[in-house]
Amino acid sequence: MSLSTGIQAPEFEADIWNGEKFRLSEQRGSKLWLAFFRYAACPLCNLRVHDIITRYDDLTAKGIKVAAVFQSPMDSIAKYVGQQQPPFPLLSDPDEKLYGLYELETSLAGFMSLKNVGRLKEAMAQGFKPGKPEGAKTRVPGDFLIDEKGIIQDAYYGEVIADHIPFERVDAFLK
Repeated sequence: MSLSTGIQAPEFEADIWNGEKFRLSEQRGSKLWLAFFRYAACPLCNLRVHDIITRYDDLTAKGIKVAAVFQSPMDSIAKYVGQQQPPFPLLSDPDEKLYGLYELETSLAGFMSLKNVGRLKEAMAQGFKPGKPEGAKTRVPGDFLIDEKGIIQDAYYGEVIADHIPFERVDAFLK
C-alpha cells in the first residue's frame, strides 16, 4: 500500500534535531515538501540534502517549505547531516513511526541495485562518507508534496535507495 494524491496528509508531531517540535498542522497555509530519508550518516541522503540546500532559496521564493525526516536519533542527525546546517527542519524518527504512517517501505533489491552506484560515487566525491547505519538499511526514500490545505498533491515512493522525487516535479507543483 502507499498513500495517493488527493488525500489528507496524515497528521503528526515530531522532534526537530534542534530540540523544537514540528507539527504538520502548523504548516497549513503553506505548501510543504516532506522528504523521507534513510539514516543521518547515509552518503546518498547527505548528497540529496546538499542538493536541496543548493536550491533552497529558489524553492522558498516560490512559496514552499521543506522538512526532512530521518530514521536516526537527534544526536546522529547533529553529527552527520546537521553539519551541513540546512535551513529547514530535520525531523528525528528513530522508531520509524512516521515511516509507517506515510507507508514507506524497505527493499533489498532497491538497496542492492546498480542504479545507486552513480549517486554513491558522486556522494563520496563530495565528501559524504558512510557512517553508522541506523534503522532499516534497506529503507527506500519517499517525498510528499502537500498543498496549503494539507492535501497530498504528489506522493513519490523511490524504487532504489538513491531515488528521490525529481526537482522538475517539485517545480511543477509550485506553478
